[in-house]
Amino acid sequence: MQYSTLASEESVKNTSEALLDHGYEPIILEDGEEALEKIKSFIPKGASVMNGSSTTLQQIGFVEYLKEGKHSWNNLHETVLLEQDSQKQRLLRRHAVVSDSYVGSVHAISETGELVIGSNSGSQLPHLVYTSPNIILVVSTKKITPTLLDALERLEKYVKPLEDERMKGVYGVGTTLSKILILRREPKNHGRKVKVLLVKEDLGF
Repeated sequence: MQYSTLASEESVKNTSEALLDHGYEPIILEDGEEALEKIKSFIPKGASVMNGSSTTLQQIGFVEYLKEGKHSWNNLHETVLLEQDSQKQRLLRRHAVVSDSYVGSVHAISETGELVIGSNSGSQLPHLVYTSPNIILVVSTKKITPTLLDALERLEKYVKPLEDERMKGVYGVGTTLSKILILRREPKNHGRKVKVLLVKEDLGF
């Protein structure tokens, strides 16, 4: 299977319909620039924001936008990173799981509407599962797979080796696929909003 090829229009349409049926809000976009502008419009002034480590967010300029500080949000990720005391930093990271908004990505989406995320530490998973009321996921359409099994295979065979190589280049140590999260549905009575930005551009792994 070609894991780096953008999905067809029909596949994107089918995925969007399945996501909508599963309680998510799919939004189809042409490129990362458009995705960044959407994110800016979705997060209100004064909201607390946490983001996951994501190549996709770096590529669309979201990480740089946060660092520039031209927004009016409470950037919890910056607060965590600025803390030099390791114990205090861990405490801040735990408190950050209740952010008003969480911005991230996923490693695969099935045409049947499931989202797959792999993690080593699992630090981003509480946001995705329950704690943050507003989730924004930026996902290249190359991450769309026919089935959930294909999505899990994409994570294992394609994403994991690339992330391992990236981590070794940056930190000198590889990564471990310690935890895998599958999001199947967002119950409507929970009141959370999960926006999935399907971007027709080669982004992330």
